[in-house]
Amino acid sequence: MLVGGIIGWERQLRHKPAGLRTHMLVSMGSALFVLIPLAIGKHENEREAIERVIQGIAAGVGFLGGGEILQESQAREKGKAEVHGLTSAAAIWVSAALGTAAGCGLWQLALIGGFMSLFVLRVIKQLERRS
Repeated sequence: MLVGGIIGWERQLRHKPAGLRTHMLVSMGSALFVLIPLAIGKHENEREAIERVIQGIAAGVGFLGGGEILQESQAREKGKAEVHGLTSAAAIWVSAALGTAAGCGLWQLALIGGFMSLFVLRVIKQLERRS
């Protein structure tokens, strides 16, 4: 939840629909989905079960992120469609990956990824505005 919260906090500050709670829940849910086969699985098929879970998380979160992407109708009327929500959808996707890493016991990787995501969302956004 902590690593999802890092991203969610930034999205919340920018008043995005998917904010702190959404990212924390996506990250925690992904971690739980990975922990379940670890907790109940037999050691011989454990790796394959986790790989299938990770594939399911990636597909399911893609659906959630797709709901975040909207096309602005006013821009379409002008002949130029604009797509909104791509960064938020990507942030949800990354939150799931961070939760998956944490669930697999790779908490250092999850924490580094969380701060790298915050860097992209905050610092790179400032660089984009200047150019």
